[in-house]
Amino acid sequence: MKFESLTAEQLEKAANMLKAIAHPTRIAILEFLENGNQLTVTEIHKYLHIEQSTTSHHLGILKDKGVLGSKREGKNTFYFIRNENLSSLVDCISKCTC
Repeated sequence: MKFESLTAEQLEKAANMLKAIAHPTRIAILEFLENGNQLTVTEIHKYLHIEQSTTSHHLGILKDKGVLGSKREGKNTFYFIRNENLSSLVDCISKCTC
């Protein structure tokens, strides 16, 4: 798909998703969730060594902008990347910064 074929609404959604991703902590979260991984907020905050409330804040932003999805299983909520094509974006970012 080329940018010329995208509607203004689609371009706005894409820009909002990229803005949501454009934070070091959120990029790190996406790296943990690559390849179909599903993690809880507790697991993510332990990996990142940051407060759970801060982790929840970042997860909320990513979920609100359509980058992440979540599913509830018992007491736990698991977060995952909604579109696996976003994993390619994260992979590209990693390669570009090395």
